[in-house]
Amino acid sequence: MANFLTSSIGKKFIQSVSGAFLVIFLLLHGTINFFSVIDSLYGVFGKVSDDAVRFSTGDGWFQLGCDFMSTPFIDIMVPILALGFIVHIGFGIWLTVENYRKRGGLKRYEVPSKAKNDSWSAKNMAVLGVIVLGFLCFHLNHFWAKMQLQEFLGAEAENPYFLLIATFRNWWVVALYIIWFIAIWLHINHGFWSMFQTIGWNNKKWLPRLRVIGVVVSSLIILLFVATAVNAFIEGNFLTASQQYTDVLISQF
Repeated sequence: MANFLTSSIGKKFIQSVSGAFLVIFLLLHGTINFFSVIDSLYGVFGKVSDDAVRFSTGDGWFQLGCDFMSTPFIDIMVPILALGFIVHIGFGIWLTVENYRKRGGLKRYEVPSKAKNDSWSAKNMAVLGVIVLGFLCFHLNHFWAKMQLQEFLGAEAENPYFLLIATFRNWWVVALYIIWFIAIWLHINHGFWSMFQTIGWNNKKWLPRLRVIGVVVSSLIILLFVATAVNAFIEGNFLTASQQYTDVLISQF
């Protein structure tokens, strides 16, 4: 077992499994965020009941989604998710260093390598990973630290609609997030089919299909997040129906 974990195939397998877990989480997270867009379409953006009961019928879709993210099941999954991130990042760095060394280090351009035929994403997965990780810290400070962390500490979580508008009411924040989303798209787009290739699905029949599926999955995830950010920007700056709500928000942040 130890030999498998330290082998190139073993490390790539672990990287693939942890990556698949994170893709599933992003799909779930993006879907719940998109509930805020549905709230806007139905004119209930910002609707939160006064009874403070989880899954109240008086809550909007996004609030209900946030209630789900604060259930005991998700609380258990948080440290597992954090471990998944750590494993994915750690093995990603390990594999990058090994590939760099095997390709000749600083002299890698002097030796033949199939890497020259790889896509830009494939050759820059480490760079994309750093960008994704950097913005992840930025994102956690905006949302997780003011919601799930507060509940973990026994304090009251911030209103999720408030946090959306507080974060995305400035265009430059939306622009930064979109850059982050593009980096995630590139990272997932390559990583999706690559993880299947690692477990042997790399024949001429399946690999083209997996590449297409990877584009669809990564695009769906990013569209969910982009729609959420743009919708929150519109809600916070242009919609008259939510203007009073927005003024209260701005006075609190």
